[in-house]
Amino acid sequence: MDDVAAQAGVSRTLVSLIFSGKPGAGAATRDRVLRAAEDLGYRPDSAARSLARGRSRTLGVLMDVHQPFQADLVAGIYAASEELGYEVLLSARAQGREEGRAIESLLGHRCEGLILLGPYSETSSLEALADRAVVVVVGRVVPHDRIDCVHTADAEGIAQAVDYLVGLGHVDICHVDGGADPGSEQRREAYLATMHRHGLSDRARIVPGAHNEAAGIAAGRLLLAEGSLPTAVLAGNDRCAVGLMDHLTRAGIDVPGDVSIIGYDDTRLAEFARIDLTTVRQDSAALARAAVGLADRRLADATAEPTELVLDPTLVVRGSTGPARVRDRAGR
Repeated sequence: MDDVAAQAGVSRTLVSLIFSGKPGAGAATRDRVLRAAEDLGYRPDSAARSLARGRSRTLGVLMDVHQPFQADLVAGIYAASEELGYEVLLSARAQGREEGRAIESLLGHRCEGLILLGPYSETSSLEALADRAVVVVVGRVVPHDRIDCVHTADAEGIAQAVDYLVGLGHVDICHVDGGADPGSEQRREAYLATMHRHGLSDRARIVPGAHNEAAGIAAGRLLLAEGSLPTAVLAGNDRCAVGLMDHLTRAGIDVPGDVSIIGYDDTRLAEFARIDLTTVRQDSAALARAAVGLADRRLADATAEPTELVLDPTLVVRGSTGPARVRDRAGR
C-alpha cells in the first residue's frame, strides 16, 4: 500500500480506506488509486486483512480426492461460502496422507471453521478438534455439544431402493456394503430391516466391500464364482456399483436383464449413457449449503445448541434396473 500511495500521490491511510470500501475519498482520487494499484500489480492480502480484524473468515474443507460425490459437495461449499463472505481452503485425505495430517494443515492455515466430509477419525479425536475450531461433519453423526452434523437419511434411501426392487419382482437382493467407510453401518442395517419388512430375511445377503470400484469388481468375481447370481445387487455407492457392473458385463452378464444394479449418491458418472445407473440421490448442493450455514451459525455463537440436519434422499431410476429374471428349474 505504501507503493500505491506514493504512485497515486496520496496517504497510505487513504489507500487503506479505498481498498476497504469505506467513505473518505472522492471519485477522482479513488480512480487514481485504483489505476496505480493496477499499474503496480497490487492485490490486497486477504489473509492479512482478516487477521487484522481478528477473524480469518476461512473455512477449511477435508475431502477424499477419490470420491466424486465429495467433489460435488466441494463445488456447493464454494458457492455457499462466497455468498457469506468466506474463503475456502481444501485439504485432501489420500494414499500416503493421513486424515490427521490433512486436518492439521487446515488449522495451520488459520481456518476458523472446519467442514469434514465423511471423516474416518475416532469420535474422541473429533471431540478434541472441536476445542480448536468450529467443526461441522458431513455424512456422519458425531454426538457432541459443539459439533454440528448434516447427512442424508440413509435408512430411507436404502428402503426406497429395496422397495423398488421388490416391486419389480426381485427377492434375491444382495447388498455389497461399504465396509468401514462412513455411512456404511447405517446402510447395512437399513438393508436388513427392509428385507425383513418384506419377509425376505432368509434371502438377505451382505457381501463385504468398500466405496470404490475395486470392491465392486471383487464382489462380481465372488458372485460369479458361486454359479448362482442374485437377481439384484444394491451397492454401497456409485463407484462400487460401476465396478460391479463393469465386471459382470465383461463376463457376459446382462445388466439389467440378468442382474439389476443400484448405486448410492447419484454422482455425475451415474448419468453417463453407457452406465445409466439407477441410484439413490443425495442432494449435494443442499448438503453443502447446510454445512456452510451451520459453520457460520456456530462461528457467530459458540454456545449454540448442537444441530443435526437430515436431508431426504431420492431414488433416481435409470437403465441398470428392470424386472427380475425368471429362474429355470436349476435355479439359474
